[in-house]
Amino acid sequence: MSRPTWMVKLIEIGFPLRFMLARLTRLPVLDRVFDRWLFDRDDIIYMPKDRVVSVEKDLETPRQTVLPSEVIHRFIDAANYHWVMNFCICRESSNCKDYPQSLGCLFMGKAVLGINPALGRLVSKDEAHEHIRRCDEKGLFHLIGRNKLDTVWLGIGPGENLLSVCNCCPCCCLWRFMPDINPQIASKVTRMPGVSVEVTEACTGCGTCGPACFIGKISLADGHSVIAEGCVGCGHCVEVCPNNAIKLSIHDNLYVDRSVERLIKAVKVE
Repeated sequence: MSRPTWMVKLIEIGFPLRFMLARLTRLPVLDRVFDRWLFDRDDIIYMPKDRVVSVEKDLETPRQTVLPSEVIHRFIDAANYHWVMNFCICRESSNCKDYPQSLGCLFMGKAVLGINPALGRLVSKDEAHEHIRRCDEKGLFHLIGRNKLDTVWLGIGPGENLLSVCNCCPCCCLWRFMPDINPQIASKVTRMPGVSVEVTEACTGCGTCGPACFIGKISLADGHSVIAEGCVGCGHCVEVCPNNAIKLSIHDNLYVDRSVERLIKAVKVE
């Protein structure tokens, strides 16, 4: 049953508690309860922004390599049902001042027909494409995949018929709780295949990138920034580095195809 607006408001009020709830997933028994209830069979890919990607010169046809957002646009073309939310629940809950609260998630798949119409609207393929482009222009980055949490808070299903495209900002993203959540759950959220992030010799150790990493994967060691395992490759550190010392690269010219093939196994959008 779709969620009434009053229940969504309660979820927004409780949003700041997400870090505490995430820590509960590390406790015995509760770890399995939360995993099954909110994250069962999740498969989510963090996508770097198109403008921070550096295509490796050793690829056979680097100029023909498509950019990350192509994954979303392919699913938009393939889907029969597209739903745009009237708001971003994360930014509205956090009263975000830096990014538009009105640019919400894009959902695809037959399950969207069960969403409360007060929360958003069905849109055409052209409108869905334009929504993603607007999110790109405003500096948001995307997560795409099967996300059971969306079926729970929206009160819809089944999960295999809902593809979520979250349009996130670094200050309010739900997944800022990744350092607190059970590692098994965190492992369901990954970077795109073929994407790597590295700190180059141009790093001066200024420390700008550390606080900018919203999942806490960058630290300073011996006057040099170090990116830890578990980096999701969003590329925000590339944007904020004042010395252009961090490089996000694509080493596989089939990375978009591999991402699409992977998500097709988790979600049906026809």
